[in-house]
Amino acid sequence: MILGLGNVGGIMRNNGRYTASEELMALGCGDLINITDENSRHKNIDFPGHKHAWLYDVNTIEPAVRDYVRSMGIKINLISRVIDVKKDGNKIKGIYLSDGTYVEGDVFIETTGSTGPMGNCLRYGNGCSMCILRCPAFGPRISLSQRAGIDDLQGERKEDVLGAFSGSCKLSKDTMSKELVDELEKTGVLVLKVPKEDINLDKLQIKVCQQYALREFAENIVVLDTGHAKLMTCYYPLEKLRKIKGLEKVKYVDPYAGGKGNSVRYLSVAPRTDDMKIKGLDNMFCAGEKSGLFVGHTEAC
Repeated sequence: MILGLGNVGGIMRNNGRYTASEELMALGCGDLINITDENSRHKNIDFPGHKHAWLYDVNTIEPAVRDYVRSMGIKINLISRVIDVKKDGNKIKGIYLSDGTYVEGDVFIETTGSTGPMGNCLRYGNGCSMCILRCPAFGPRISLSQRAGIDDLQGERKEDVLGAFSGSCKLSKDTMSKELVDELEKTGVLVLKVPKEDINLDKLQIKVCQQYALREFAENIVVLDTGHAKLMTCYYPLEKLRKIKGLEKVKYVDPYAGGKGNSVRYLSVAPRTDDMKIKGLDNMFCAGEKSGLFVGHTEAC
């Protein structure tokens, strides 16, 4: 699928991102904003640290964007993994796919993200959490800019510990109590108290999304309605989660190992200029989280 982590994101227009969204639309490049608006389940909701958020449906967004991209005459090669580049001086001549296919081009845009592959999650996280990126099924992410000889930048969540955990999980609504689901679908948000013995303030330091590094996110379970129930924490032990009223039978749907870990990000960022051109290469640009230590999919738009 296209969209990467946007397939589990779901939050748009919160806080200053509202202004950024409106600016993109005014500049004539609000196509993705319009599509997420059209697929929003809730508009202008507040939860700890966030004002006037819009929540798009993560189950409908990918085909909507895919159809729009194709309607523009853009060819999408699915189940295709780029593994290397052909270079002439500082210019990229073409790319190689894992099946041996060679594709030439005039300009290339690197959007391989900063997450994965499995080896990085094993080294800097709690192992492969079986997340939306599906590295075991489709092969590891390859940094094309690094293949072209440009060293990646890497983020640190604390001294000498690279990367940061993705900041949320998805729960199956079918495994939650009817009372909680009804409230979630009516209001868009649940704030559920964590038992005192399970409060862990240290976990706030490991998240990508530092706007969630608030005490409220340690003392409460915050759940948003993005189609699935979006649990606003990197991971949470399943047995502890099931101690909370209404979640006694709850199950993770992303990542499947949400009880013990999540994907690790910030491991592959390309050095770039403000026009998004990768430094040291004449015709390769970057976008998405490959272009900076952002805090989520919203900035990747």
